[in-house]
Amino acid sequence: MRQSRAIEIWVGVFVALGFSALLMLAMKVSNITSYVDNKGYEISAAFENIGGLTVRAPVRIAGVRIGRVSDIRFDSDTFQAIVSMRIDARYNRLPRDTSASILTDGLLGENYIGLEPGGDEESLKEGDRIEITQSALVLEKLIGQFLFSRSQGSDK
Repeated sequence: MRQSRAIEIWVGVFVALGFSALLMLAMKVSNITSYVDNKGYEISAAFENIGGLTVRAPVRIAGVRIGRVSDIRFDSDTFQAIVSMRIDARYNRLPRDTSASILTDGLLGENYIGLEPGGDEESLKEGDRIEITQSALVLEKLIGQFLFSRSQGSDK
C-alpha cells in the first residue's frame, strides 16, 4: 500500500513536469515570454506599408532582439500605419536619429523591425517617434514590376 502511494505521487510529479514543459514550449513557439512586459520604454514610427508585420514581432539592431512591436494602428489623417514598439530598458541610449525599416527573416520568414542607430548625441525617450522609416518591400509587387519590365523589353 505504501509503495503504490509513492508510485502515484511520482507519476503525478512527472505528469505535472510534462505539462509544465509543454506550456513552456508553447510559449516559446508563440513568442510569448511573459504575460506583462512593462519594463522599458515605448517609441513609435509611421510607415506607408507594413506588409505582414504583426503585434509582438521582434525589434532588432544588428540581429539582436531589443524589443517587440506592441501596437499597430492606422492614422486616418496621414493614411499611414503607426507602429508602437516597446524597447527593453537596458537599450535606453538609442540616438534620436535612429532609422527604422521593416525587414524579413530570410526570403519567406516573419517580418520584423530593424533599427539602424544614427549619430545624434540625444537619445530616444518614452513616447518619441522615429522619423526616418522604410516600409516593407512586398515580394509580389517586386516580381510583378520585374515581369512587366521584362515584357516591355521583349516588345521592342
